[in-house]
Amino acid sequence: MIKAINLDKLGITASTACAIHCALLPFILTLLPLWGLEFLAHPIIEISMILFSMVLGIWSLSKSYRNTHRRKLPIMILIMGFIFIFTGHFAGIDVLEPILIPAGGFAIAFAHFLNIRLSKSCTH
Repeated sequence: MIKAINLDKLGITASTACAIHCALLPFILTLLPLWGLEFLAHPIIEISMILFSMVLGIWSLSKSYRNTHRRKLPIMILIMGFIFIFTGHFAGIDVLEPILIPAGGFAIAFAHFLNIRLSKSCTH
């Protein structure tokens, strides 16, 4: 059985990688073809990263909520992070995209971090 703590660490890694990917992509977009990494700018890669982070976040945080700490703050931060990502990605406001998407990714990573802390401090 997979422990929630391990899922949170994986969630932190995935969310941080997503945030870094989205923050740096506008700056290195012109260099990707030279390095053979143009696939990183493909919408399927971005949507896959978002969906992976969402499934992992919901699974991990809901499991910890039910089984250990019963605190809603990590879930609320997770939801806020995905609202930032979806707004940045799908609202069509190009100026806000490089701000909202990385902020959402780091919020999701923080939600997992907070979930780890709350799970460790729980006496159950």
